[in-house]
Order: sequence, then structure tokens, then C-alpha cells
Amino acid sequence: MAEKVTDKLAALAEGQLADKVRDSANQIWLAGLGAYAKAEAEGSKLFEALVQDGERLESRTRSYFDKQINNARDRVDDLRARATGSWSKVERAFDERVCGALGRLGIPNRCDIEDAEERLDSIATEIAQLQAQLQAQLQAKRAAK
Repeated sequence: MAEKVTDKLAALAEGQLADKVRDSANQIWLAGLGAYAKAEAEGSKLFEALVQDGERLESRTRSYFDKQINNARDRVDDLRARATGSWSKVERAFDERVCGALGRLGIPNRCDIEDAEERLDSIATEIAQLQAQLQAQLQAKRAAK
């Protein structure tokens, strides 16, 4: 009988131990699920916070670089304007000196040539008018005969 009691106690202890192990395993499983759910929720929040931080940083850096690019463009435009102005001055000085040298040699400059072309055009127009008058006079004489 003592053996039966001992066996019953052993079986009872074994059953209780198995229940405790099962309960403990279940609690570990649930704790793991809870940790996963919390990590997912916190990870999502962290991800959103990182996205917002990234957007703010992108906005600031874009603004900074836009300003830098605009400043560089302004400087290039200023330098281009100065270089163009300087080049124009050099061209004018060169033209004046070449025209002066050509004038001293008796060679006509651009203005002289343009004036001569205008006079030639005027003379050609007058000749055409005189020819038309002469033709009209000749036709009148022929008609009168």
C-alpha cells in the first residue's frame, strides 16, 4: 500500500510537473509573441520617426544647396557680364585703332564704304528715273512723227 501511495504521489508529482512545464512553455511562447508585437509596433513608430527626420533633413539640405547654386549662378553671371563688357571695350579700342591706321593709309573704313553704297544706290535710282524719262520722250517723239 505504501507503494501505491508512493506511485500515486509520483504520478501526481509527474502530472503537476508536466502541467507546470506546459504552463511555463505557454507563458514563454506568449511572452515571445508579446515581444514580437511590441517590437513591430515600436519598429513602426521608429520607422515613421526616421522618415520624418529624413524629410526634414532633405528639406534643409535642398534649401541650402539651392541657395548655394543660386549664389554660384549669380557670380557666374556677374563674371560673364564683366568679361563681356571688357571684351566689348577691347573690340572698340581695336576697331578704333584699325580704322585710324586704315584712315592714315588712305583706305576707307566701314562707315566710308556704307556712305559710298548709299550714294551709289541714290545715283542708280536717279539713272533709272532719267532712263524712264528718256524712254518716255523717245516714245513721244516717235508717236509725233
